[in-house]
Amino acid sequence: MNERCAAFRALHHADRPLLLPNVWDHAGAAAFAARGYPAVGTTSLGVAASVGLPDGAAATRAETLRLARVLRRLPLLVTVDVEAGCADDPAAVAELAVELAAHGVVGINLEDGRADGTLDPAELTAAKVAAVKAAAPGVFVNARTDTWWLGLPDPLPETLRRARAYEAAGADGIFVPGTPDADTVAALVAGIDAPLNVLHRPGGPSLDDLHALGVARVSTGSLLFRAALGAAVDTLDAIRSGTTPPTRSPSYDEVQRLSDASRQ
Repeated sequence: MNERCAAFRALHHADRPLLLPNVWDHAGAAAFAARGYPAVGTTSLGVAASVGLPDGAAATRAETLRLARVLRRLPLLVTVDVEAGCADDPAAVAELAVELAAHGVVGINLEDGRADGTLDPAELTAAKVAAVKAAAPGVFVNARTDTWWLGLPDPLPETLRRARAYEAAGADGIFVPGTPDADTVAALVAGIDAPLNVLHRPGGPSLDDLHALGVARVSTGSLLFRAALGAAVDTLDAIRSGTTPPTRSPSYDEVQRLSDASRQ
């Protein structure tokens, strides 16, 4: 395992949960690096929406690889949301992981949710996890199960069943977005041996609360992309109405410096 992969793995065993900003372009990642965040993830919704493609439909393989190539210049660790691997064939998913690793990517998110609102068989996702770990053993595989996200009735038993199958296949972490409350998170931490990743929920448990519960990683998902889109629309509406824009925008020079710094 190379030093970058080892450093990313260690972030899941620190004094506080790893707060992972999810990005869709170079500028955002550079801004977070400048603020001292050691790692970023990509957001599949942000990557897809920024080029006019649907999320979760295996349509952004090329865009995902292109973003990975751009982000490698930055002084941070990068993990990539590959949806369900952009393929049903585990060998093809492993090939994508190897390509990403060649661009310096240290981790991937691999999910079992389908675009039609159903779940892949756990055995298929486990086979993808195993194929990736065999082909790119240093890559941190964060296996995501969408049992809560897709509204399964009584999702806890199925979540634990899937998590254990993915762990047995070699997953390094388990991501369960959509967990509704602290009691649920506590049950997942108790039932899963791998580091647990949850999605930040506005109004939900704080980072300190999640740390106390034993959570290892907290992702922002598509929130930052949606917040940026909302801020852009609000700023434009403020200009049209003659009022002061609600948020401060970075200056031209500030953004230019972020791009220049990554080329040094």
